[in-house]
Amino acid sequence: MAEILALDDVLDAVILVKKILSRQGHNVRTFTEEDEAIDYVRDHHVDLAILDIKLKKMSGVQVLAEMIKIRPDIKVIMLTGYPTIETAREAMELGAGEYCVKPIDKKELEDKAAEVLAR
Repeated sequence: MAEILALDDVLDAVILVKKILSRQGHNVRTFTEEDEAIDYVRDHHVDLAILDIKLKKMSGVQVLAEMIKIRPDIKVIMLTGYPTIETAREAMELGAGEYCVKPIDKKELEDKAAEVLAR
């Protein structure tokens, strides 16, 4: 299946993403540090990145911009506990395929991951 990267500053959130998508047969690498996730994309193939918008040092949108520079074809889903039209628009303009609102809904994440990966 797909190689998926999950980045959130909350460890429980990436563990949940990994649990949900691993059951779908995907290989999920989890990160809580922005620079480690960006470095991973530089050195490894990633089909889909799932990025939280609110992080420690950078915003998820900034991480998205860095990842797109490294791998222009990477597919992205943004996670947010604070959905705003402006943030969603900015993420979509940079190349995010979808976004999910926290708390993470298992079915929504499965469906959106499948949809974005199929594109």
